[in-house]
Amino acid sequence: MRRIAPAVAVFFVWAAPAHAKPIVNVQASATLGAAPLAVTLTASGDAAAYHWDLGDGSVADGPVVQHQYGPGRFTVTVTATDAGGETARASVVITSAQLSLKGPKVGTYGRRSAFRGRMVPALKGTPITLYSGDSPVRTTKLDKRGRFAVRVRQSGPATYTARFETVPSNPVAVAVRPGLDVAVPHSGMLGRPLVVRAVLRPRSSGTLRVRVWRSGRELSAKDFGGRAVVHLSTKRIASYVVRITATPTGAFVGRQKTVRTNVFLPYLADGAHGPSVRILERRLAQLHYLLRGVDSFYSYDTADAVLAFQKVNGLARTGRVTPAVWRRLQSAHAPRPRYRYGHHIEVDKSKQVLFEVNHGRVVRVVHVSTGATGNTPVGLWHIYSKVPGTLPTGMFDSNFFLRGFAIHGYPSVPTYPASHGCVRTPIWAAPILFASSYYGEPIYIYY
Repeated sequence: MRRIAPAVAVFFVWAAPAHAKPIVNVQASATLGAAPLAVTLTASGDAAAYHWDLGDGSVADGPVVQHQYGPGRFTVTVTATDAGGETARASVVITSAQLSLKGPKVGTYGRRSAFRGRMVPALKGTPITLYSGDSPVRTTKLDKRGRFAVRVRQSGPATYTARFETVPSNPVAVAVRPGLDVAVPHSGMLGRPLVVRAVLRPRSSGTLRVRVWRSGRELSAKDFGGRAVVHLSTKRIASYVVRITATPTGAFVGRQKTVRTNVFLPYLADGAHGPSVRILERRLAQLHYLLRGVDSFYSYDTADAVLAFQKVNGLARTGRVTPAVWRRLQSAHAPRPRYRYGHHIEVDKSKQVLFEVNHGRVVRVVHVSTGATGNTPVGLWHIYSKVPGTLPTGMFDSNFFLRGFAIHGYPSVPTYPASHGCVRTPIWAAPILFASSYYGEPIYIYY
């Protein structure tokens, strides 16, 4: 007989361990968006109660909470509590971004325009992309203060926005004026061609109108397409004002430029007077060569200023103006000092000129003559005595800087070293230098 074993049923019963924490999950309807950002927060699990720390100082209770965030980055924490008093926490980070953008109202074709902006919260290193319409143009990163800057070359009118992921900034609309290149010499010699040229970029962006005034009298205007060439008469001495106006087509905006030029005598010397001398003196004054004034008379002060200019620029030291001097005047810039701090005087023995310097900028250039034997002492000195008037030796308005060595006026100031060791300046220039100097003022003498 076959024995059958009795069936046995086994039941496994699970019971929650004592003091088990509740299960809690948190969801946010949005974790990133533009401020103010409305967010619905939902907690799920087996807890009996939910308490929210919303990260911005606000609190709430319940499984579902709605809250609006201002600009910033917030950590939201929900605390779940079960029937036995056990708690568990879950958190989520909400970024409510405020992105601002500033830029120019008008740009110039072919040139770069600067855009600057800021984002709150300041997330250093976060990439920010500048868009023109829907097209990305340039990407940069935030600094530690949440700022960013980017430069964009303008090719036409556009509306720009900055974006951090899906968060846009305010739009910035930039109109664009065409590029306008104008070429005209500062001045031209009598009887030589004098031409004004203007070009629009792009050529199709508009038309040009050119108005010309000769010695204050307006001549007939001329109209052109995207390129203009105007020949100015040089039959007589004159001052020209030329105004080029661009009338735009399409979405470009208008612009204009005004330039000035002169027609002068090619050769000038002592005794000359009139408009050509005035043009010369104005240009020398712009470059800080010392003159008694712009008076249209080629006198001793004009000749001394021309000598100083010729010395600085390596031209023949004649004190007279030639076409070579005019050409150099057109491209010259004010001399640069060797030393840039404070108010001081520099004497360049190799060029035989004196510079009065104020905080890195040459404010006066004077023709001088130093020691004939090279004995004017090189180095840094200081004015220790100031003697006004004329001394028995003929020295005038003297600034002594070492024993008997001084910077002073003298009747004879050749173009070469000729003194006994002092620094000679023209008599007329001495009172000006004397008045602007002071006890203890540094004097640098060098080759």
